Amino acid sequence: MSSKTSNEQIPQADLKAWLAVIAVALAIFAVVSAEMLPIGLLTPIAESMQQSVGHTSLIISTPSLVAAIVAPCVVLVFNRINRRQLLLFFMLLLFISTLVSAMTDTFHWLLLARVLFGMSMGGIWALAGTLAVRLMPPAQVGIATSIIFSGIAAASVLGIPAGVYLGDLFGWRMAFICVAILVGIVFVMLFWSLPSLPVNKVSSLKSSLTVLKKPNVIIGLALTLLIVTGHFSAYTFVRPVLQEISQFSDASIGALLLIYGVFGILGNFVLGFTIQKFLWQTLFSIAFLLSATLLLFIFFGDFLYLNIVLFLIWGFAYGGVSVSLMTWMIRSAPTQLELAAAFNVAVFNLSIGLGAFAGGLIYDGIGLWLNLIFASVLTCLAVIVVFLNHSKQAGI
Repeated sequence: MSSKTSNEQIPQADLKAWLAVIAVALAIFAVVSAEMLPIGLLTPIAESMQQSVGHTSLIISTPSLVAAIVAPCVVLVFNRINRRQLLLFFMLLLFISTLVSAMTDTFHWLLLARVLFGMSMGGIWALAGTLAVRLMPPAQVGIATSIIFSGIAAASVLGIPAGVYLGDLFGWRMAFICVAILVGIVFVMLFWSLPSLPVNKVSSLKSSLTVLKKPNVIIGLALTLLIVTGHFSAYTFVRPVLQEISQFSDASIGALLLIYGVFGILGNFVLGFTIQKFLWQTLFSIAFLLSATLLLFIFFGDFLYLNIVLFLIWGFAYGGVSVSLMTWMIRSAPTQLELAAAFNVAVFNLSIGLGAFAGGLIYDGIGLWLNLIFASVLTCLAVIVVFLNHSKQAGI
């Protein structure tokens, strides 16, 4: 969208516009909290459903795969529906799926609820990623985008540790009920603050193929696949990693995840600032730090304090992943923002699913050590891809 169009819609960034940005950030916060809660509660969920930990990880991988399919469909199929109405619909679906997850007693119904959640997640991500451009004047799009994506790291700081804490006190179902209540509150905020967001450029299959022909778009999707798959093949099993390899007590997991999330928020804003001028260098640094820390966990598993440092570096680096990859995609296809964002969301969620699924197979079949090696190798490949293609960054 042109600056002229944005300024015609919202001439100034008034209070209601900023409240809309905050509401969208809270929507992202709620989605990520609902998505990642099973990671911190995987063991108690598996025990209550009488399933293995690896098999139970399907409630993490399945919604991600569903979201990967739904995200581009939202842009291509619902290409004439007002984005405000569509976002509110997916928030309502998020509320229903989270509530059903809390109420079910059988694993197959839980899995079905997570499929519905995956549909809502794909829709919300496909729409929310580019809303800063619609809501704010050009000069404030950067900070608004960072605020929206801070919902990811904030979920790590507050949502996931709080969920683990509530799960340990009252059972894992209470954590999902609390997320459902939050979703209801955010729905009201979005209903009040979001302006009408009509479709400005209708996307089609032909235009999607045009976007996919851009070399920088393909590079961005490849980086998303490698970094996110690598991260989640390890992070899905972060609780076993911290307990079995680093020998942390069960009671300390929530605190560690809280500090991890704090560093994630720090990484979101610090790295979100550096990408404005140093995009490829920032992505190179993120992939390198992820690869190095995951590998070092293997060799220094007995060093408690060093593992804390590695875990915090892991959080800082991953905190900048979403905003960096989305910025790469938006700059790669500035005239097709929704399509670029949708493809990024699709591959991102596909990678979460692949990482969780592959990690589950490795965890059940071989063990955590190979999980970490697998994750380190994939993120190392991302380092190589960034370095070999950094000259193409001049085009974005």
